[in-house]
This record gives sequence, C-alpha cells and structure tokens, in this order.
Amino acid sequence: MTTNPKVKTKKKKTLALIAHDGKKAVLVSFVRDHLEDFKNFNLIGTGNTGRLIQSAGLKVIRKLSGPLGGDAQIAAEVATGKCHGVIFFRDPLGMHPHDPDISMLMRICDVHNVPLATNPATAELLIKGLPG
Repeated sequence: MTTNPKVKTKKKKTLALIAHDGKKAVLVSFVRDHLEDFKNFNLIGTGNTGRLIQSAGLKVIRKLSGPLGGDAQIAAEVATGKCHGVIFFRDPLGMHPHDPDISMLMRICDVHNVPLATNPATAELLIKGLPG
C-alpha cells in the first residue's frame, strides 16, 4: 500500500491550560463541560493544573508548576510556534509571586498573535474558533 504524498495529514493544534489556585476548579469544570472539544487538541499545562485536567480523562503534557517556571515554558512553546492557543484562568484579585512570568506569557501571546483566554466566556470562543 502506498500513500499519496499530496494528501496532508491534519495535525491537531496545541492548546495550553493554566489556572491560578483560586481558579483551578473553574477550569476543571469548564474542561469537563467541553470534553469533546478538548479531545480535538493536543494539551499542555502547568504542573498542578495539568494533573487536575488529566483527572478529567484527558492527556496533558505537564510542564513545571507556574511559580517554578511553567508559565515561561509555555511562553517558549508559544514563541516557537508549538502552542496555538492559551487558556489561562487568572485570579485577577490575588497577588501572585510569579506575576512577571504571567505578564511575559501574555506579552508573548500578543507578540505572536496567539489567542489567550482568561475567563470561561473567552475560553469557549477560543475552543470553538481555533481551527483544529
């Protein structure tokens, strides 16, 4: 059996999932509510968030936890074109020791024109609108 070299295999887009501690439950609930949509993506996530998403039944490549450099690792994936969208449920009222990393990730998304959703409303638009 030979394969046709003109037929391209469609690769799944990669989506990053991140949440501050106060928003992790909201993200897990969101993922469970949209499980079929998330199956259309390769998923990466920061350490603890990735572990929680795995418990929802999805495969997630886990990076370091956010404060230990996970946000920076995901920013590198965005900058090199390996990550096509980011869902980051931030806690806008909390103080976070790794705020510089969070700002850097958001800036990298802007620089590379990669969609970034920071709440369930924009996350729903992202998963429905990002071609899989």
